[in-house]
Order: sequence, then C-alpha cells, then structure tokens
Amino acid sequence: MPAAALSPEVLAKYEPVIGLEVHVQLLTASKAFCGCANHFGSEPNTNVCPVCLGLPGALPVLNAKAVEFATLASLALNCRVNERSIFARKNYFYPDLPKGYQISQFDKPLAEHGYIDVPTADGSMKRIGITRLHMEEDAGKSLHDGFRDSATRTYLDLNRCGTPLAEIVSEPDIRTPDEAYEYLTRMKEILLYTEVSDCNMEEGSLRCDANVSVRLKGAPRFGTKAEVKNVNSFRFVRAALEYEIERQIEVIEAGGRVMQESRLWNANEGRTYSMRSKEQAHDYRYFPEPDLPPLIVSEAFRAEALKKLPELPEARRARMIAEYELSRQDAFTLTAERAFADRFEEAARTARNPRRVANVLLSEVGGRLKALGLEQEQSPVSMAGIVLAADLLDEGKISSRQMKQLFDVCFEKGEDFAAVYEREKPEQISDASTIEPLIDTLIAANPKQVEQYRAGKKTVAGFFVGQVMKATKGQANPALLNDLVTKKLEG
Repeated sequence: MPAAALSPEVLAKYEPVIGLEVHVQLLTASKAFCGCANHFGSEPNTNVCPVCLGLPGALPVLNAKAVEFATLASLALNCRVNERSIFARKNYFYPDLPKGYQISQFDKPLAEHGYIDVPTADGSMKRIGITRLHMEEDAGKSLHDGFRDSATRTYLDLNRCGTPLAEIVSEPDIRTPDEAYEYLTRMKEILLYTEVSDCNMEEGSLRCDANVSVRLKGAPRFGTKAEVKNVNSFRFVRAALEYEIERQIEVIEAGGRVMQESRLWNANEGRTYSMRSKEQAHDYRYFPEPDLPPLIVSEAFRAEALKKLPELPEARRARMIAEYELSRQDAFTLTAERAFADRFEEAARTARNPRRVANVLLSEVGGRLKALGLEQEQSPVSMAGIVLAADLLDEGKISSRQMKQLFDVCFEKGEDFAAVYEREKPEQISDASTIEPLIDTLIAANPKQVEQYRAGKKTVAGFFVGQVMKATKGQANPALLNDLVTKKLEG
C-alpha cells in the first residue's frame, strides 16, 4: 500500500477515472495471418513460419475464422460492426516482436460503440461503454526466469507470434475497482458463451491493462493517467486499482504531479512499480498495412454471425427467472457457465418442478461438491438423478430429510441417486390414518405439554412432531404431520 494510509475524508475528495484494455486470444485452429497452429503448450519455437517470424518476402493472409470470431464477439458486446476496416502497422522494437511491427487496426477498427451493463454497489445497473473492438496479432513471449542462466539471459518463445487477438477498449466510464471487476467478469462470461475464446488468464488467453487517473470531484478534466500492466487475474486488477488510486491521491496531496507512465503490478508486494513513460499513438508511427487490403464485413457476413450468436447470460437469466420462478441469485449461479446452464435446462424440461431441481442441484449437490473441493463434472449424482430426487420430493414420496440421507450415501459410495434410491427405497408415510394414532397416543401420555401449548406456548408442537418422526424413523410426511399435530392440539 502507499506509504501513508489516507483518511476517508481525503479519499472522498477525489474521483477515480478508469478505462480497461482487454486482449482476448481468439480460439481459431491457426494463426491470424498464416497457417501455423494456434495452440498453447507446444515446444518453444515449433509453431512458427516465415510469415509469423517476419522473414523477408513472406506475405500475410487474413484468417477468415478470426474475422468471424471477432465479429461474433463484437455483436455480443453490443458493438456496431463497421463494413470497412483497415489493418495498420504498429511499429515498435522489442525482442519478442521479430518483424519490428505488429499488425493491428488503428483509426478504422472492426467495431465501435458497444457496452456492457454491470451491477453497482447500490444494486442498480450501470452501462460501461466500449469504445472499440479491433483485431490484431499477438507478439511472442520473453522468458525471464526458469533457466540456469536467467540472471544474465532472456529466452524467447515465438510460438505466440501471430496469434489472433481481439482488443476491447472501454470508455473511461468506470469509477471504482469493484465496477472494473464486474465489467471484466461480465465480459468474460459473454465471450465464453460465444465460444470465441477460452479466456484462460493463466495461459494468457485473456489479458488486461488498466488506465487509471484521479481528479477532484466535480472537476471537468481528467487527471494524468497511469497504465497498470502485468495483471493476471480480475482479483489482482481490483487490488492494483485500489493501490494505484491511493498512490496517485497521495502524490497530489503531497504537492507532487502524477506522471503519465506504464507501471507493473507486483502481486507479491501488493504494489505497482514504474516501468516506462507511457507511449502516445504517434510513438508507434501507425500506417496502413501495405500487404493487406481493407477488411470488408458485408451485411450478409454480419447476418450469418448474428445467427450464431447464442442467448447471452443476462437475457438467459431474465428468461429463466420468469420461466422457472428462480431467484436472481440462483439464476446467476446456473447461468455463469453456458454448459452448466444447458445441462440444467435440459434436465429441468423433464422435471415436474424445475425450481425444485434448481434447489436440489445448487443446495444439496452443489453444497457437497463445494465441501469436498470437487467440480460439477466429478459429481457421482447425474442430472437425471437430481431430477429423480426433485420429483420424488415434489410428489411427497420422500422427505427432505430422507433425500439428504440418500445423497449422503451417494457421495459416500460414489453411486448415482437412482441406484441408491432403488436399493434403500425409503417411503414417506403420507397416510393420515397411520400418523393420527401415534399423535393421539402422545397427546394422552403428555397432558402437561398439551396444557402448555393451549396456554400459548406454540413451540411445544415441535416436541410432538419430533416424537412422531422418531417413531416413524423419519418417514412421516413433514407437512402432513405438522398439520395434524396442530389440529389435534387445538381440537
């Protein structure tokens, strides 16, 4: 954290202004401008060719699938896809950029003017604008550690050169680190639904740089911004922004001036460090890529991409809340991953009560999986088993207590619910004529408790319910039992 903790009064004087630049690797089989495999984890420098190495005379050819994926992402993010966009050369020298320039897009990007709606601290929704989504190629990777001579040498893996990227640039609409976290979470969710990227931050498929400045509240002009780089998780983005906001306020409060620069986030120390002065667009000497014609995305191409657009998370949540009477929290959990939502809906359509299926899936099965540190795919109980349990519960054939006991056996023995139920076959007693004699016997044997109940101590009913449950080994229908006990005690 900054050297001196700032008081809430000082912090309240300032307003952060945050914009995010997100690089997303597109999940194509081959690279953006050549036929090399677009695959993570290969032996270093094996997925390379004259094109991605920038050898003289090698010419790029645009990957049509990359254009399709970038267009699909643009539509999912509510962007306007431009009919005509231009590729440009972004010139800079770095060891992992063998061409000495990066093919990107500059003043005429693929798509513009999108947005993502995110929840805010007061429970409302806020619209964060997206300035542009443009296509570009990735650079290679410099390896600074992990080798015997890493102290004196840097190694290069050029496999990543030419990997197709979509860069998504937000408007400076974000005002808190929490809003930034929500924006990134929603964006990742949307991109995963479209299946244009795996968004794996550990493998570098999704990377984020944050531009942040502070200004006095009410000031018309933005402050001087710093770009925070090297942030490899959304949690660290939030932490880096929290640190950087306080650092900049501290500089201003001390009478200093915030420098426009790039800063590196150090997760171990929880702070940022100055890296270099921030480049301006003119520093890159952008000019149109002479080896690629303008990219024309026709109305027919956009229409085909639109057909492939799935129902997106927020729309799906709203529909599932209305269709299945789910709580917003349950709908949010069920739709966080497209495959999980698909499995739930496929199962829910066969069930008597989809809402009960959701409750069983999230509470009973999900709770046990979380406690054991397991993923949904590792559950011994299938979706069909969950539907069976929910249906039996809904029909009154088993009680919630019996269902819990059966699930305990499922997880203990690694068996599906249907097999355990068939073997154990617990039956709920829902015949009033079987339960009433037991209640009558208890009432006759416990006049003191009856008198307490009738004097106003209604909690005494729980004693009679518990005794009947004990006598029936938990098989009495709870709703029926509670109703009968109340009627007998008040009769």
